[in-house]
Amino acid sequence: MQHSFHEEIKSLAKEEGISINQFISSAVAEKMSALLTEKYLVQKAKRGSRKSFLEAMGKVQDSESADEDKL
Repeated sequence: MQHSFHEEIKSLAKEEGISINQFISSAVAEKMSALLTEKYLVQKAKRGSRKSFLEAMGKVQDSESADEDKL
């Protein structure tokens, strides 16, 4: 690991009040979560179809949006 990179991690970990190992573990867990979520969503999207989507949307009532839902 480059010295400057290590120093930046050390500084950030200190600001967070955690060890360098905890900081790195947290960063790895965050990255894994993002990648696994993307993988899950891609797999789920492959199982869907436009026809099924339109059928489901056809079952939704046509009504005025609630005030809190309006932009």
